[in-house]
Amino acid sequence: MMRRDECFKKIAELRGDAIVVSSYSSAFEWRAVDPNPLNYVSVGVMGQAPSHALGLAIGLPDEKIIVLDGDGALLMNLQCLVTIAEAAPKNILHFVSENGCYEANGSHPIPGKGKIDFAGMARSAGYAHVFEFDGMNQFSAELPRVMALEGPVFVTLKIEAAGELELDYPYTHGAQAREDFRQAVKPLIAKRDAAV
Repeated sequence: MMRRDECFKKIAELRGDAIVVSSYSSAFEWRAVDPNPLNYVSVGVMGQAPSHALGLAIGLPDEKIIVLDGDGALLMNLQCLVTIAEAAPKNILHFVSENGCYEANGSHPIPGKGKIDFAGMARSAGYAHVFEFDGMNQFSAELPRVMALEGPVFVTLKIEAAGELELDYPYTHGAQAREDFRQAVKPLIAKRDAAV
């Protein structure tokens, strides 16, 4: 098993100028690792981070879009796997932190804990590339290749529950997070429009 913050640090090293869409526990932990204005915070809409990321991937096809999802959140929107695979955006990487619980809501166990094969679901849905990692050495070694692949790419990260997190709801639910992202994405939209 791995730690989510350690996985996120490795992703941050290779992020470049990617837009990162994260939800709930992933959003809080990601902001602590990489507080970048190109972070799209998808809190308050549990399960919708992949759908938001798909919209960004279609709207900004030349930008890499990284989704940092949770297993509990994904269970609330499983149809997104088929929708993303059908749309087949080449610029989307979908990471799912699997810890077997709804961590942001008291760490209650998810239905089917230990039985669900998220990577298998993504593979069956039609993702171009699917991976599963449960050890940092292999994850660190494979991540550069995974990040360079054309999507859609799906990665299950087998992680431990994080325990106590600093839950900065005033920021994630606040107007400033939206405004920071809006201003950061404007040049990317202008670049896209200039290329048309």
